Amino acid sequence: MPDESLTIPTGDGSVSALYARPENPFATLVIAHGAGAGKEHPFLAGFSHAMNEAGVATLRFNFPYRDAGRRFPDRPPAAIATWNTVTDVARQSSAGEPVWAAGKSFGGRMASMAVAEGMDVAGLVFLGYPLHPPGKPEKLRDEHLYELTLPMLFLQGTRDPFATPDLLNDVVSRIGANAVLDWTEGGGHSFEVAGVKRSAAEVGASLAPTVVEFLRANS
Repeated sequence: MPDESLTIPTGDGSVSALYARPENPFATLVIAHGAGAGKEHPFLAGFSHAMNEAGVATLRFNFPYRDAGRRFPDRPPAAIATWNTVTDVARQSSAGEPVWAAGKSFGGRMASMAVAEGMDVAGLVFLGYPLHPPGKPEKLRDEHLYELTLPMLFLQGTRDPFATPDLLNDVVSRIGANAVLDWTEGGGHSFEVAGVKRSAAEVGASLAPTVVEFLRANS
């Protein structure tokens, strides 16, 4: 399914986005990129297209810093404002189906912070949650998660340096029954597995069935 290129106005500029809508989707998933790559990355493209094939509309977007060619991510207030704007556009483009938020690493964390500040979505999907900086497990980024009561799916690699397994298991357990954690054995931060030759697009697409099942179960 071809992506439609969009330019979404923001408070002081605009951001670029790609929208794909299959016939009669049962959900819309808004997807944000991680800190080091934009919406066109093959991982996100493969994931999005697999979601489309399963009956989910997708709207994946760039944060302002990415479109501006800057290296460092936007501060949370700007990223959260972008999340709210793009989610509003997704809702306006829908036919009333549930609108979910998903993000790779930084993008997912900003989505959860937006929800903690009032963004209205059906649930959250984390494609590798950055629980702490690599090598600094004492610096957890979890405080706001315990306030959230909507459905949350954490997809994580067991060798992801941004989330020590024991720590993430504990966090998800403390969040409660609305949070589900699905591990990719041997997976790194981008779900790559040593010794397994797959393209980034194939890796992204491989995550779609678990996400589709979760969306259907909670929509």
